[in-house]
Amino acid sequence: MNFLNWIYISKPIKASPIGWIFFQIGLFFLPSSAFLGGLFLVISLIRANFRNTIFFFTRDIWNYPLILASFIMLAGTFDAYSGWLAWIGLVNWLPFFWVFWSARDYLSSSLSRKKSTLILLFGSVPVFITGFGQIWLGWSGPWEIFDGLIVWFVASGGQPLGRLSGLFDYANIAGSWLSIVWPISLATVLEPFQGLSKRVISICLAVCVVSSLIMTSSRNAWVALTLSIPFVIGPAQWYWLLPLFLFSLLPVIFSVLPNVHPFLQEWSRKIIPESIWSRLNDMQYADERVLEGTRLNQWKVALKLITERPWLGWGAAAFSVLYPLREGLWHGHSHNLPLELAVSHGLLVMFLIVGLVLSLLVVSMKKCIFFKSSNHQSILFDRAWWTSTFVLVFLHGADMPLFDGRINLVGWILLSGLRCMILPDQLLNKKEHNAI
Repeated sequence: MNFLNWIYISKPIKASPIGWIFFQIGLFFLPSSAFLGGLFLVISLIRANFRNTIFFFTRDIWNYPLILASFIMLAGTFDAYSGWLAWIGLVNWLPFFWVFWSARDYLSSSLSRKKSTLILLFGSVPVFITGFGQIWLGWSGPWEIFDGLIVWFVASGGQPLGRLSGLFDYANIAGSWLSIVWPISLATVLEPFQGLSKRVISICLAVCVVSSLIMTSSRNAWVALTLSIPFVIGPAQWYWLLPLFLFSLLPVIFSVLPNVHPFLQEWSRKIIPESIWSRLNDMQYADERVLEGTRLNQWKVALKLITERPWLGWGAAAFSVLYPLREGLWHGHSHNLPLELAVSHGLLVMFLIVGLVLSLLVVSMKKCIFFKSSNHQSILFDRAWWTSTFVLVFLHGADMPLFDGRINLVGWILLSGLRCMILPDQLLNKKEHNAI
């Protein structure tokens, strides 16, 4: 069976055949090239719009918060403090609301979501390879193909130095991407009834994901690594997994927390590599970090800005303009998505978007985490899908990886998949629903 046939057999009934293939090709190229992956995905989504029989403004309540948020964001932009930057900043939001609506034709069945996750995992292989190469072999870009149409900026030694960044601009962004594909990789390892060759490939990919994720030295990604495991494995195993899980974390906790008995801390630090426990308690930055450079201070300033303009906000990218004026140190964003939304577009927009995302997570959790099904493979990859989405939401509590277009795009595709889990009767015809 060739590659296109392997993709095609999982096509949802309502999806365009060409659009479905372009959608999968876009997911495959997305980690390597925002341009190439985005191009194929946009073409596939436009194709879906021509075939979609459900009108955007009707029969789907999940679109309503985004429609209202769009009008408020546009209204606030006319009087934004950040001026023309506010209009550019809308690109981080409005086109992706369209992605959320349009992607559903390609994600309407468990089989199509599983195939999409596998394609995304296989497409991430260049991230591992370039990451290991930059750290271990000193690889350095930029590397160009198609006369500069696709450029890989690979920093020798990582960016920052000593931290794996692969094909991304910064190690924290690479850590965010790897946190998204880690639940998928774990699901491939746990998938039952695999042949030996598939099992070996799954384990090798999982080892690459975990190794490269750890080498990013992203604390948020490390938390995401551990947080994903119980959700992917499922609640049926929690009675033994969670106690074992918590017990295994004790050395990490003892190695980091202050006022721990010296014997316990010394013992723990012999077990846990210094690169991990020193990074977790921020020892290496203690002497050089000033208050204005901490997340707590950024959040404090963001809250003050919100109280000054709570309804329509200051405009997109306003935080990067106002923070240096008030604190004397530049920061591009507030390192928290709800705060960033409220600063830029006001509290109402923040509640609409954050409320939508949290509602999708809570409602779909009943469908894929606590739902018992005889189709173990189907529910396993739906749990991985949910976990990848949850992890990405978690990461936005202390960082803003959505400013990387690839992560923003895959994030809204993941949210669209959750919506498909919740509303199968509205999104599928009877024939397709029975096929699942």
